[in-house]
Amino acid sequence: MQERWDLVEKYPDQLRSYVPVFTTFTDSAFPSDAPVDNGLRVALRYEVGRFFASLERLKQATARRNLDESYVAFSDMSLHYDRYLHVGGLYTYYDATVTNEDYYKGVNSDSLVYSDPKKDPAEVRDLIVLAKGPDMGKTGILIGIYPDGSNKCVVKLDRFKGLREIRVVSREIVAKRVGEQEPDDVFLIQRKFSGNSS
Repeated sequence: MQERWDLVEKYPDQLRSYVPVFTTFTDSAFPSDAPVDNGLRVALRYEVGRFFASLERLKQATARRNLDESYVAFSDMSLHYDRYLHVGGLYTYYDATVTNEDYYKGVNSDSLVYSDPKKDPAEVRDLIVLAKGPDMGKTGILIGIYPDGSNKCVVKLDRFKGLREIRVVSREIVAKRVGEQEPDDVFLIQRKFSGNSS
């Protein structure tokens, strides 16, 4: 499979240009010395630091053409950006649902259709459904698998009110969706093909 490394190589410089935006928002949205504002500034700066550390890892993985490391670095970038949006109050909605599992009580377990996560585990780029836990029934795409033995992975949930939240979850609850699926728009970049096709 041919990857578009030529596009990914340009991300670090483009994303680094957002540093002044993050800094300006953080300092202007929470300007006082009140403990709450101070705490939020610290939390936001932490997430920006983690975002840019992940960006540097993406740059290095891209230079080495290491696809798995690139997926993990991209996943961490997505996670820390998502957390920045949450902490900064930048999501345009508030979801007061604590857990979706209550919605599935008394519902036949066959109502969610997916492959067995133990026999056929989801891999990066697979369209998934969360089979258990507070986000049960939510769909998305698996964007990274941590290689540290934690059995954790990163999923990007499908759009809800225009936004796609990021979750770190156990691979045990991430199941591949089955049946005909629309491709995820994260991976709809047209691929470059070299050589002659016959």
